[in-house]
Amino acid sequence: MPAPAAPASGPKATAAAAPTLAGRLAAVRTAKSLNYYPSDAAWSAMWTEFDAKKIQADLAKAAALGADNVRVIVFPEAFGYPKPVTAYAERLRTFVDIAAKNGMTVKLTLFDWWDGYTDATRSISWAKAVLAPYVDDPRVIAVELKNEFQPADAKAVTWVRKLIPAVRAAAPAMPLTLSVDGGTGAPGMAKIKKALAGTPLDYYDFHFYGSSERALTEIRKAQAAVAPSPVVIGETGMSTAADSDGEQAAFLARVFRAAGEAGVGSVSPWTFTDFGAGAIPGNSQVSEKPAQYKFGLHRADGTPKAAAAVVRDAWTTGSTPNEVLNLGFEAKAGDSPWRQNLPKAGAAVITTSNPRNGRYAARFSGTKRTAAGLPSLATSPITPVQPGHRWRAEAWARGASATGTTEITLSWFDANGRWVGQHSSNRLPAGTTDWTKLVVETVAPARAAGVQLHLKSGDNRGTVWFDDVAIS
Repeated sequence: MPAPAAPASGPKATAAAAPTLAGRLAAVRTAKSLNYYPSDAAWSAMWTEFDAKKIQADLAKAAALGADNVRVIVFPEAFGYPKPVTAYAERLRTFVDIAAKNGMTVKLTLFDWWDGYTDATRSISWAKAVLAPYVDDPRVIAVELKNEFQPADAKAVTWVRKLIPAVRAAAPAMPLTLSVDGGTGAPGMAKIKKALAGTPLDYYDFHFYGSSERALTEIRKAQAAVAPSPVVIGETGMSTAADSDGEQAAFLARVFRAAGEAGVGSVSPWTFTDFGAGAIPGNSQVSEKPAQYKFGLHRADGTPKAAAAVVRDAWTTGSTPNEVLNLGFEAKAGDSPWRQNLPKAGAAVITTSNPRNGRYAARFSGTKRTAAGLPSLATSPITPVQPGHRWRAEAWARGASATGTTEITLSWFDANGRWVGQHSSNRLPAGTTDWTKLVVETVAPARAAGVQLHLKSGDNRGTVWFDDVAIS
């Protein structure tokens, strides 16, 4: 076992500076928070292979993005249970010091990879021991008692009902929370609130991995489930194992925009970096899932993905610009969120031939159709959909011996992802044409929770180019 790293210098709590519950909770609700494990030592390996120099370098990069808080997860099996091993307690202290050195507070998550719910007495003892140094330390602003709590587990509910009052008595100024996994969602949060009516939490931690097109609807469901308690988004993100860097960037832009619309002031991306081969402990199911290695804002080699710039802008300027949608097709390969739809009937190619502006345009040639419709390029806006709001989309198109149907459409979806209808633009005339503006203006339907913009060209024996798209 490696020796504990030497602690970095950092501010020390004093009696005069002892934090309050209200002050800490206010910090939680506005935290520019980031989930963190090192690229080569994820989950419990972060502690068993603790590398203070790497953590310092990573948290300096996170602070440069604008982060002012970091969420870190503590594992009973790694730390020693029921009494934390001194060396591991020292590693946690070092981590808090490093975070403070980089201008970041810490949120602590306890009891991950844990199901010892019949052992409440020793669980309480362990939690108190881990938290004791931070009860009045302003650098630690909240404690999540259990990561992705399962409210349908009766033993877990009984356990946490005992844990909450015991931890609150030991740390009365520390906000306490629980999170739910993406599948449990808002209904799970409602079950937690009901089950803990006698021992309430201070706020709720929503983990969101659903459709970013419908993020506003899902966030509002979570808020309604636990109202009037505050909600933060403690985890959200998209893996680039199967999706592009551009799709990941657009996903996070939509979530930040939706959270702002819903009045949620803290969105915590999962996670800072991708993980290299072997970084996730092999005794976990997580290690067997390729997607889990590719959620990072940075690649495992440290280079940033497009999502890093999105998060930086959201934290430093409060903006999530439409440029992330690559509406002019100028982004480099992999950084575009455009998706091929029904490509068996004809796929679009990004090409330097015949752009209207810039260097690139999207081209369809020799397309057909399927029973599901026409082939298209599709994306979704950053602005969240709300029923009754007006929408406008436009794109420029030109044809060379074009046939069939070339148009743009707005396709609407309800809160469950079901298609509820579409609105179409004027069509590009057949034959050889100059650049022509295709426009669709409409109002979002009553049941709409998400929308997709499609650039369509089907039954086309010739060629069509699209460029200079706009949506608002």
